Amino acid sequence: VVPRTGSSLEPPEPGMEPPAAAAPDELPPAAKPEQGGRELFGYVGIEAVLDQMKIKTMKTGFEFNIMVVGQSGLGKSTMVNTLFKSKVSRKATQPGREERVPKTVQLQSVTHVIEEKGVKMKLTVTDTPGFGDQINNENCWDPIIKYINEQYERYLREEILITRKRKIPDTRVHGCVYFVPPTGHWLRPLDLEFMRRLSKIVNVVPVIAKADTLTLEERAEFKQRIQRDLKAHGISVYPQEDFDEDPDDRALNDRIREKIPFAVVGADQEHQVNGKRVLGRKTKWGIIEVENPMHCEFPMLRDLLIRSHLQDLKDITHNVHYESYRVRRLNESNR
Repeated sequence: VVPRTGSSLEPPEPGMEPPAAAAPDELPPAAKPEQGGRELFGYVGIEAVLDQMKIKTMKTGFEFNIMVVGQSGLGKSTMVNTLFKSKVSRKATQPGREERVPKTVQLQSVTHVIEEKGVKMKLTVTDTPGFGDQINNENCWDPIIKYINEQYERYLREEILITRKRKIPDTRVHGCVYFVPPTGHWLRPLDLEFMRRLSKIVNVVPVIAKADTLTLEERAEFKQRIQRDLKAHGISVYPQEDFDEDPDDRALNDRIREKIPFAVVGADQEHQVNGKRVLGRKTKWGIIEVENPMHCEFPMLRDLLIRSHLQDLKDITHNVHYESYRVRRLNESNR
């Protein structure tokens, strides 16, 4: 008897059946293309592009511009120094009595280059001394709106040049941290009007300043009132629901939106706690640890601005806020 092709010359053992031949139309599992993609037969090295992007970013660095807005004495400079663990924002010295309160809102920008593990970041911090410090604060947001639009205009002018720079300097404000006074009651008309106007042109992140002056019950009730006020007045702060595309991002941002505004405490001095050096504020009854989630929500603010959403802040600034300004300006030019 002539054996079949591929069969053994020896008869199979009892209970060992030869494998059934695959149907002509069926492919082996390894050769079946995945839904929505193509199955590769070997290693190509596509993921190496991530390493290329990382190396390029480490060489060139990147820019991040943040603005802090709030009344004097709410700890804006201290909070920025705590965020980046360095003296990036200078505290105001004690000037003369006649110079203590600016007559109008002034904007002061300080730029530093921060390097961590080979990654360079050009950080620009813009402070707004004089905001909300006057008896009559009518239109005190106008200089801030003007400054933000000037940065968009500067970027637009570089972009529409025939011979453009290879890398356009980015001075646009990527995030605005608004400090709400810890009154424990509700948002003032000034707070509502500022966030209503600014949330249309920049990413606004509200925080409750000096939250250690409130009890836990007062803090929770104050946050609920602020959330109700924002919803009642149609104010969309960062992260905006309209820009959630990925389901995973939406789930993460929903958890963040439940916590906004963050109740934060800033400190740029270290203290000894259980044998470790921690950033905190020393009181008669103990030390308030800034980076302890049980004491305040500063870690959530830091994660939002730096560790999880920094690139998203830049993307929304470029693709949404700057794009709206660009379209408006080009339409005006055409008319």
